[in-house]
Amino acid sequence: MGLVFKTETFRDDFVFSNSPEAIRHFPFPFHEDRYMYSVNLEPHVPGPKGSATEFAIDVDEHYVAEMRERALVLKEDPLRCQALPHMILAEWDLLELLMTAMAQDYPDHFMLERDSDRWRWVNRPLGIDKSFIFGDPATLPYGPMEYITRQCQGDFCLLDQRDGNLWMDAGIATAQADWSLDFDIGMSFMEWHGPVPLAHEIGVFDRALKYLLNLQQGRPVRRLNWTMTINPRLDTSPEKYHLWGADRATVTPENAGDKVHLRVELQGLWRLPRSNAIVFSIRGYLMSLRDLAAVPKWGRRMHRVLRTLPPELVDYKGMTRYRDAALEWLSRVDDGAPTSPGNGPD
Repeated sequence: MGLVFKTETFRDDFVFSNSPEAIRHFPFPFHEDRYMYSVNLEPHVPGPKGSATEFAIDVDEHYVAEMRERALVLKEDPLRCQALPHMILAEWDLLELLMTAMAQDYPDHFMLERDSDRWRWVNRPLGIDKSFIFGDPATLPYGPMEYITRQCQGDFCLLDQRDGNLWMDAGIATAQADWSLDFDIGMSFMEWHGPVPLAHEIGVFDRALKYLLNLQQGRPVRRLNWTMTINPRLDTSPEKYHLWGADRATVTPENAGDKVHLRVELQGLWRLPRSNAIVFSIRGYLMSLRDLAAVPKWGRRMHRVLRTLPPELVDYKGMTRYRDAALEWLSRVDDGAPTSPGNGPD
């Protein structure tokens, strides 16, 4: 696959960068020069070669570093991974989904052997070779959800469907954009989306819930969500606000290109076969404004989106203190030229 895994940090000294290949791989979220919250769901089918959607589960150059960061977060706060007891079947469903996809699409790095319920999983980048019995949690060092998600980029929520609603009854969240799994665990779909402004008034979540309740097995869907983060910090959870909140006050028009990062979430949803639960994956990508501007169309469009963003969304996404500095930096890469439709480079 040509993957070369980088040694990086997402805290303290922030040793992080995107290679030219990673910049082209980045899922830029804006199809036009302005933005308003929408459901924007589409089938999760293979995307262009080299893109973040080429495969169902994306593995990139940041894989090993992100898995080390996940282990650090879980050591500091084990409550970032929780599952209610009735979700154990969904946990095994998730383990099968991720192992199968990663072994199929990245055979140089992962291997899965199955002999009835006796499975062998090989993860070469992390040096893992583990035989276990599918369905028997005693044969794994962690619960099945935690075991496999310690080896897969992105956060994951397992949603139980009952009483005409979806309930967040299991998940792992070590790279979340200012939300708390510990707070949301056990909540309904509308409860955990409660803080989002504007979207409720225009019925976005009513339509989304109706759609997801009818999600079919074998027909996963995806969408892009975004926010901005100061420094390439993956863990911007409420639990760690005391570490990252003050970063917002450090942005100036001079350093915004390197400190301000567009944070994009590629969110996938699958109906699981045994449990009938839905897995909601939240794969995060970080890119500095400077790297973004390496694609001229993206630099222009980012400036225009940020300039026209409704005040409610500026506040919700936590940009109030540094938006003007980011806009001033981005204005230098916006020459006023028209941009083409779609989110790909010109």
